Amino acid sequence: MAADTDLTPTSYIQHHLQNLTLQVGDSPFMTLHLDTLITSLLMGGLMVFAFWLAVRKPTAGVPGKWQAFVEILLEFVNNQVKDTYHGNARIVTPVAITIFFWILLMNLIKMIPADFIAMPLAWFGVEYWKPVPTADVNATLAMSISVFFLMLAFAIRGKGVVGFVKEFLFSPFGKWMVPFNLILNIVEWLSKPVSLAMRLFGNMFGGEIVFLLIWVLGGAGLLGMLGGGVFGFAWMIFHILVIPLQAFIFMMLSIVYLSLSEEHH
Repeated sequence: MAADTDLTPTSYIQHHLQNLTLQVGDSPFMTLHLDTLITSLLMGGLMVFAFWLAVRKPTAGVPGKWQAFVEILLEFVNNQVKDTYHGNARIVTPVAITIFFWILLMNLIKMIPADFIAMPLAWFGVEYWKPVPTADVNATLAMSISVFFLMLAFAIRGKGVVGFVKEFLFSPFGKWMVPFNLILNIVEWLSKPVSLAMRLFGNMFGGEIVFLLIWVLGGAGLLGMLGGGVFGFAWMIFHILVIPLQAFIFMMLSIVYLSLSEEHH
């Protein structure tokens, strides 16, 4: 990575928003975002490890502090699922837990200044590293597409293949309006994963740009550093609310979409 003094504010922001990529083959569609993949896997592993620490030696009586904390978090998610999803939640609850805590941990990386991650990596020859996976639309689309396939599976499980196809073709306007029904249902089904992905991506990407703007503008002189520190701290406090909220919204909408998939028109 070039020295920060050699970068203009625009190039500084563009540099930190550039992914570390790996081209697979000749197709431009087969480009892997290594930073997104590695960070996502690390946060997923951290989530599994944290839960494992809580359950490896569970106590039936008075639980330890970490076990009690994890139980409170899991109970919170489980209550949200029970209030929203009215079917058998044996599959939905683990899905909701995974979605919420995985996205929460990925979002929390935003609280670390970008240079604190990029500069040490630059010492090892890593030129680009976009730290927040949820600020990459490929990551949010991958998660929302996974939810989309779950929606299809839940719909077919609840209605059967024939029932699902009949409802897709004949609802909401009846069998004489099949072309309009088809268009409306395609738009409805595709809009759900797209809205899931874009909402999370837009909030996290926009927040990342603001953090970088505050950071780069605060580097000009003592007054700029003080102003950047004040505004950066205020923006960080605001994002303490935004980070869990975005994870919660993604989780709740996923539960709602899974519930709606099983309902009959």
